[in-house]
Amino acid sequence: MKTILITGGAGFIGSHLCESLVKQGNYVICLDNFFTGRKENIKHLFDYDNFECIRHDIVDPIKLEVDEIYNLACPASPIHYQHNPIKTLKTSILGTMNMLGLAKRTKAKILQASTSEVYGDPIIHPQPESYRGNVNPIGPRACYDEGKRAAETLCFDYYREHKVNIRVVRIFNTYGPKMQIDDGRVVSNFIVQALKNHNLTVYGDGNQTRSFCYVSDLVKGMIDFMNQDQHIGPINLGNDQEFKIIDLANLVIKLTGAKSEIVFKPLPEDDPLQRKPDLTLAKKIINYEPKVQLGEGLQYTISYFRERLYAEVS
Repeated sequence: MKTILITGGAGFIGSHLCESLVKQGNYVICLDNFFTGRKENIKHLFDYDNFECIRHDIVDPIKLEVDEIYNLACPASPIHYQHNPIKTLKTSILGTMNMLGLAKRTKAKILQASTSEVYGDPIIHPQPESYRGNVNPIGPRACYDEGKRAAETLCFDYYREHKVNIRVVRIFNTYGPKMQIDDGRVVSNFIVQALKNHNLTVYGDGNQTRSFCYVSDLVKGMIDFMNQDQHIGPINLGNDQEFKIIDLANLVIKLTGAKSEIVFKPLPEDDPLQRKPDLTLAKKIINYEPKVQLGEGLQYTISYFRERLYAEVS
C-alpha cells in the first residue's frame, strides 16, 4: 500500500483521482483548502479506511510522510483564478515549492498538474510539448498561465539540483461530473444554461476550437504516467478530437432537449482561438488513448448537472 497525497483532492479532477487511487488499494490523503473544492465530491470516500482529508492551504508548509504526491491544488477556471490573481500565483509558485520540498524530504515521487494554458494563444497547431508558447505575461490570465509555467520551472530545477523524482503533465480541457455549476468553463456553462432553458452564451463567433477530454480518460493517463519510469515530462494529456465552440453549443442543446437560442458576446482578452494537444508522446510512453467520445461524456455530465440542479430546487 502506497501513501499518496493529492493536493486539491476535493476539486473536480482531484476527487476523481482520489476515488481511483483509493479503489486501487492505496492510502490516500486529500489536502484541500476548499476554495473551489467541495466536500460533497469526496464524502463517499470517508467510508473507506484508506482515505483521509485534511483542510490545508499548500501556500503554507505541511509535514507528512508520503510515497507519492499529485499536486493539483490551484483554481483552474478563469472566474476563480482571476478572483484573486496574487493568491493564484502564490498557490502555483509557493505551493508547488512546498510540495517539492516535501517530496525532497520524503524522497517521494511527485506529479505536477500543469496545463495547456502554458501554450497561451498558440501559433503552432496542434501543440507539441516542444512548443514554448505564446503567453501574455501581463494580461488577466497571466496569474494562471505564468504561475503554471513557473511551477514547471521549479519542478525541473528541483529535479536537476536535488534529484527529486518529478512527473509533469499538461492537462487540456477536461469535463465531467463534479464540475462546479458556476465555474465559468464552457461545458458547464452550456449545460447549465440549457438545463435552465436559458440562452447559451458563445464568446466570439464560435469558430474557435477546443478539444474536450472526459475526466476518466485524463485520470487514467495521470496514474499511468506517474507509474512509469521512462519519462519525467512534460507530457500532454487530453483528447485530440477538435470541436468548434458553436458545434458544442448545438450538441448540448440537442442532448438536453432545450429550447435555448445561442447568443454571441465579445471574446475575452487573451482567450485562445485554437487548442488541441499533440498526443504523440503520451501514446508512445503510456499507450494513451482516450476512450470516451464527446457525445457519451456529455450525456454523463448532463445527468450529473440535472441531478444537482434538481437538488438545489428541492
